[in-house]
Amino acid sequence: MVNLVPHSLDFAERIFQLSSDEEVNHHLSFKDDSVEETKWFITHIINEEKEGRAVSRVILDDRLEPIGLTTLMSINHDKRSCHLGSWLGKDYWGKGYNQEAKEQILEIAFEQLGLERVFAGARAENIRSQKAQEKLPYITLNVQDLYPQELETLEKKEKVPCVLHAFFKEDFLKYKAKARISALNK
Repeated sequence: MVNLVPHSLDFAERIFQLSSDEEVNHHLSFKDDSVEETKWFITHIINEEKEGRAVSRVILDDRLEPIGLTTLMSINHDKRSCHLGSWLGKDYWGKGYNQEAKEQILEIAFEQLGLERVFAGARAENIRSQKAQEKLPYITLNVQDLYPQELETLEKKEKVPCVLHAFFKEDFLKYKAKARISALNK
């Protein structure tokens, strides 16, 4: 079980520690070389949230220890869309935390913010991230032909070729409804 909580400078040292692992850091678009830079990032993302351009949460495990981040960024209220970025510390890979965190942040996107689409990209070289996304039963894969501008925006940010997937509100809400019915029938 994971919990998503707002950012706090209290998490800076742990977030820096997790993101400093080479296998994690290699795939991040931000490169923090110190705890001070991580504090700058946290302050920046808190300000982005205050201005309505992002919603970012620290992912906590069942012991309430930070294990990663998940962020709705580039929120466009007119287009009712945004991009999603997430990462976990290496020790937490392959344990189901990704799907739990995605479901919670997508609930914020669709139910609280009223968005209709959330784009999830990955660097073409980041096969691990692509595989993690492919496991999600409510994702639409390879939407780059439908949304070439979104792919272009992502590739400019990442500075490398990327793939583009999307979560659509209707698909996500259907999945959640089926999951609730399934849980009730157990």
